[in-house]
Amino acid sequence: MRDLLFSVDKSSKRGLQSQIREILVSAILNGHLKPGERLPSTRQMADRLDVSRNTVVLAYQLLIDGGYLQTSERSGYFVNETLIEMPSLAKEGLSASDQAVSNVDWASRIVRHPADQRNIEKPENWQQFRFPFIYGQSDPDLFPTSEWRECVYRALGRKWLGTWSADTLDRDDEMLVEQIRSRILPRRGILVGSEQILVTLGVQQGLYLLANLLAGRGIKVAVEEPGYPDARNIFRLATSDVGHLDVDGDGLVINEKLDGAGLVYTTPSHQLPTTVTMTPERREALLKQASERDFIIVEDDYELETNYVDRPLPSLKSQDADGRVIYLGSFSKTLFPGLRLGFLVAPPEFIKQARALRRLMVRHPPTSNQSAAALFLSLGYYDVHVRKLHRIYRERWDVMGRALAHHMSDVQRPRSIGGSSYWLKVPAGIDTTTLAEAAMDQDVFIEPGSVYFDREPPPNNFLRLGFSSIPTERIDEGIERLAGVMRQLG
Repeated sequence: MRDLLFSVDKSSKRGLQSQIREILVSAILNGHLKPGERLPSTRQMADRLDVSRNTVVLAYQLLIDGGYLQTSERSGYFVNETLIEMPSLAKEGLSASDQAVSNVDWASRIVRHPADQRNIEKPENWQQFRFPFIYGQSDPDLFPTSEWRECVYRALGRKWLGTWSADTLDRDDEMLVEQIRSRILPRRGILVGSEQILVTLGVQQGLYLLANLLAGRGIKVAVEEPGYPDARNIFRLATSDVGHLDVDGDGLVINEKLDGAGLVYTTPSHQLPTTVTMTPERREALLKQASERDFIIVEDDYELETNYVDRPLPSLKSQDADGRVIYLGSFSKTLFPGLRLGFLVAPPEFIKQARALRRLMVRHPPTSNQSAAALFLSLGYYDVHVRKLHRIYRERWDVMGRALAHHMSDVQRPRSIGGSSYWLKVPAGIDTTTLAEAAMDQDVFIEPGSVYFDREPPPNNFLRLGFSSIPTERIDEGIERLAGVMRQLG
């Protein structure tokens, strides 16, 4: 141990205890610390790392509990001699580079190439920008951390032990399903039984399930253009026949491009990315076409809680008389993206097959997350949080709208009644990728819009400005700075 030199990073989000434990466990498993070898005392280790002695004591105790260390009175701490040794690269005489060598021609063996698809990318350092106009990320200052912590604590308590610790195979948390059925869906006009609901790992898993069950060779899938990149990429893994549907100020355009489609994907509440809401007339026409032309509609209701001007229109699913609409919902936008919980609503026959397919993939979403979310809903915390988000997002939406009108009057934007972003078309001649790079020098982060287009080459004068993560008081200055960069490029 005398020759093993390491330090801890006090600025890291990982706690000091965790860092100490991880380093020592790695050293033990890789053979740098031998069975029976003595460790420095807690006081010596604390002095060496410049941390409190209690931090080291707790770290050592957890390593004892885990079987990595053992202690004897007045003798100190030692590596557990009975610990089963793990094979390491060093013991086998191999290096990491030796193991990386492969004689397999993987390029010829891999039959699908999702890594080659054009998709949304979000840098890890976006929070470092003072003006982060990023979409789909939450503002930690708005989240009810103490309430969520309470629900997580209760969900992990002994009363719920049998629920979250067991392998439930393909079943969902009954309480969460009931909360979705009785609290979430009626707000969208959807009244169904629990047998028509499946909990998913976000909307993406729901899309993947239905693409595998409903799309394939010989089946045309029609998606919005511009539209959600994840959706078209998932469908394209299942079929090469993916067509584009036009979008205008009234939402999805109902025309001959629907001909021959077996599956139609749409975001009617707030079209992704334009935020346009599909009119009642278009909705009625789409449902009529689905019945007459015998296709299935996939309704992604990803921002169902963010209407600021008019009363929310009922979902397409609520108007579905033929059972042709599959409804996708998510908690990511209202709670936090890392939760990865969504839900799918469809006829029982489809849910049965989707549940079986999900079991082959992941069995079920983590039961502890489901239980915590169910408690968060049942105790009323979700409703309070949604009302708070609605008020603050409405304020940010207004402030950004006024800032755009004042500082960027030459930028076009469609009429919107809500959402958590603005979709902008900048003057011709300004490449938004170049604009995004230049804006970083002004501490402004924006997302170019070309990734939302499937056609080649995509237009390069669109961008999406999100406001869910930026404080209201910074929006105007951020837009002013962005406008200044645009003038320099123009």
